[in-house]
Parts: sequence; C-alpha cells; structure tokens
Amino acid sequence: MMKAVLLSTFFFSCCLFAVSQDTISRADIITAGRVVGLTFKESEADSMLRDVRTNRNDYNNLRKYPLNNSTPITLAHSPLLPGMKFGSRQLPVAWAIPANVSVPANKNGLAFYSVLQLASLIKSKKISSVELTRFFLDRLHKYADTLECVISYTQDIAMEQARQADKEIAAGKYRGPLHGIPYGLKDLFSVKGTKTTWGAEPYKNQVLDEDAFVYSQLKKAGAVLVAKFTLGALAMGDYWYGGRTKTPWDLTRGSSGSSAGSAAATVAGLVPFAIGTETWGSIISPSTACGATGLRPTFGSISRSGAMALSWSLDKIGPICRNAEDAAIVFNYIHGTDSLDASAVNRPFNYSGKADWKKLKIGYAKNYFDKITDTSSPDLKVLEVYRKLGANLQPVVFPDSAVYNMDIMGIVIGGESAALFDEFTRTEVDDMMTRQTRSDWPNSFRISRLIPAVEYLNANRHRYLLMKAVHQLFKDYDVIICPTWGGNQSAITNLTGHPAVCFPTGFNRIKLPTSITLLGKLYGDAAILSAAKAYQDATSWDEMHPELFR
Repeated sequence: MMKAVLLSTFFFSCCLFAVSQDTISRADIITAGRVVGLTFKESEADSMLRDVRTNRNDYNNLRKYPLNNSTPITLAHSPLLPGMKFGSRQLPVAWAIPANVSVPANKNGLAFYSVLQLASLIKSKKISSVELTRFFLDRLHKYADTLECVISYTQDIAMEQARQADKEIAAGKYRGPLHGIPYGLKDLFSVKGTKTTWGAEPYKNQVLDEDAFVYSQLKKAGAVLVAKFTLGALAMGDYWYGGRTKTPWDLTRGSSGSSAGSAAATVAGLVPFAIGTETWGSIISPSTACGATGLRPTFGSISRSGAMALSWSLDKIGPICRNAEDAAIVFNYIHGTDSLDASAVNRPFNYSGKADWKKLKIGYAKNYFDKITDTSSPDLKVLEVYRKLGANLQPVVFPDSAVYNMDIMGIVIGGESAALFDEFTRTEVDDMMTRQTRSDWPNSFRISRLIPAVEYLNANRHRYLLMKAVHQLFKDYDVIICPTWGGNQSAITNLTGHPAVCFPTGFNRIKLPTSITLLGKLYGDAAILSAAKAYQDATSWDEMHPELFR
C-alpha cells in the first residue's frame, strides 16, 4: 500500500535527481519532505527508505523510453459538470457577403478590409486570390522585420493554394467567405513541408511530418496560408529565438504573447486574420496589446492535434482578427474535432450576428468595475455603449477571492508543462534557450519538478469547485462584461474553460490600445461574439489602424 502511494507521487525523483539509488539516505527523505511541506520522523524515513530507492530505479526505467510532445495522457479534461446538457442541432449560418465592394484606388486600403469585404471581391472576381495573396506577401516582406513577427514564409504553399482557389471559383465551386483569403498560423502548428519551431532555439530547425487539425480545416475552407508567425519561446511572452515581437502601435514595446506575431501582423494589416492559442492569456493579452479582436473559445471546441502541447487541460486554439464577425467566420470553419484530441468535441455554433437585447441576458462584474477610480476609463464607457444599445445590464459579483484564494493555475500549468518538457529539462536542452531569467520556462520547469502529484491532483479537485461556482453564475447570464485585467477572472475562466472575446475600446494615456472582455457560457461563443459585434457596429475602435502600417 505504501509503495502504491509513493509511486503516485513524483517529487522524490525531483529532490533526489542527482542522487543515485544506493546513496539516498534517510536525511534526503526528510529534506525532500520539507521541500513539499511535510515533516517525516526518523522512524518514518527509515520505513520509507527501501521503497523510495526502488521508486528511483523505476523512474530511471521510465526515462529510458522517450515521449514525444504529441503523446497524450489518458486523463482527458472536460469543462462539463455532471448533468450538463447542450443542444446538438447546428442551424445554417448565413454570412452576409456584401455585393457592392470595390477594389480601392489606393490598393494599400485592402490591408484593412474585413474578411467579408475581401470575400466579396474574391467571389465577384474583382480580384483573384493570387493577386490578394501576392499583395499580403508583399506587405509581410515589407513590414515583418519591423515587427519581428514572422518565423517563416510559406510562399510556395500560398501560391499553390491561391491558384487552386481561383480555379475552383472560376468553375463555380465557391466554398464560402474564407475561400482564397490569406492568413497566418502561430508557429506551434505543424504543417507538412515547413519548419515548426515553437519559437525556441532548440527547435528552430524542427520539421514535423503532420498537418495540424486547424490547418486542415482552413485548407478545406479554401484559405491560403502565407506565413507562420512568432510566438514567445515555448508559448510564453513575446521573446522568441530571433528577437522580440513588437506592438504595431509603439515599436519600442513588445506585443505581449504568446500569440505575439499573430496579433501584431493582423493589426498591422499584414494578414486579414491569424490563428493563436491560449493556455493562460496568450490570445487575450497580445490582442489587447496590439488592438486586435481575439476569441478564446470554450475549452475543447477545437481539436489541438498537430499543435505543441503545453498544458493538456488548459490549451485552447482561437482566431485573432480585427473584428468580431471575422472571428465568428474563422471559428465557424475551424471548430470541431478529428477524434485525435480526447478533450475536443463538436458542438453547434449557431451564430446569427444579431444581439437580441430582449433575450440576451447580460451582466457586468460589479466587484471589478467598482475598483475603477478613473471616471474617464474606457471600461466604464463600454457599459454606457451597451446601455444605449438597449442592453439591460445587471450587476453581478464575479466569483473571485471567495473561491480563488490559492494558485490553482500555477500548480496545474506547472505540473503539466514540466511533464510535457520532462526530457527537455533532464537532458539539459533547456540550457540552449535564449532567455534564462527566473520567469522563463527553463527555471519554471525545474521548479515544477518539485510539485507533488498529490498537490497537483488536489489542485484539480479545487478546480472542480471553481467550475461549479462559475457555472452557477452563468445559469442566469449569457454574457458577463469584465475589465480584461480585472481581478482573477483570466485565471478563473481559463481553468473553468468558459469562452472569452476581447476587443479594442480606445487608447490609454500613453496611446496604447485598451480592451474589454466578454465572458460566456460553456459553448456560448456565438452569444459573446454577437454582443461584441453589436459594440463594434456602434463604435469605431476596431477601425483604428496604426499609422506606420497604413
């Protein structure tokens, strides 16, 4: 029985990493216990000693068989609670492609056309996909180094896909609003024939012979891949092995991350849209810093096969665009599953683009908004806009300190990421990383080796209680408006799996973009996107573009 308990806990392998089986002592066990907050008596350490030595031998045997980053665990996370039920009927989604769009006299104006505007030009054959693809490739080559946002160009793939799109459209085989539209991928998605660097020096020449699910979905939709964009190394921040990605509003500042290049390139008009990922803030944060509209969908809405894994129970894929309707279009074509991701499901996305204020129940996180002392805050003005639109905003208390009074997120990300990059740490590949601060992955992975399995599992049990608290709140609301950086809502909703969309709401005193975040029910992505679109139809912040890239 004792051996079974010990085998479920890996912290001894961390503390005793450099100690051989024969030299593990009672004192080592007592020290290891102190590291994780336990006190072992001499007699207890004596009883444990033989099996601890045996366990160490078992760890060494496990390590003889390397695991790829793509190898999953058998425990598949779901955001659902017992008794939850969802509709299964997918209604037709009609995209209102405008009929009266013209190619601008100054062709640079195409850079900031919406997906539907570009779709109109493509569908009516006023411009070809080949022309449009060359246009965006030219812009990428002109500005990418300025933003440090591109890791690799996929020009050959792009031109082949563009020519195919033109051929199909000429034959009357129009696939929909993404057909012939260029885009970029965060460079943690594998695409056959390209490098997939994960933004990190040790992997800068890595080639994976696989097409990620999200790439395959976009290929089916007829979209055209023009580039793979930067991400902070191993999906943290905006520093990658080649430099630091910049926000297009101020080239002295970083774009935030980790979907750094995807957000910067989209806002600068180098692509109409891009794909990002989020574990904790990696879509929302760069979208805010760059002034993009970023959708972090409900956990499990999109299969992650072919994407670098950082945290099995937290990683999510989502579109980064310039407006909410573009995000809805992209999500419509990439959501679903290929059955290769055990956490992914195929739920309906019944988006209409219309916010019915009589039916849509909207709350605002009063406990967050009450902390805003600046009466000119863009966050407060957002509430004014929604009230003028006819929304009946109800104050709610977003569950925060009452249920999130421990660092569940740190333990969950730490344990899962350290497991995924186990060999990276043990074989000292981490020494090749370009950044080695206390806050970077090499140090974080080492620290996380000391998280006991018991604490990791108990953190997830507390997570379950958190899921119940947030679900209780959303029983009465379809949308909850939150300041993007209000309290712990980002950590909480990433842990619970609820969807979020953030979008620009103005500029702060140093002329950098501000944003607001709308949170939704599980699989309620359509509602928050419709509410975001209503705000953007009533304001012009999503139509502001950085002067340097006009």
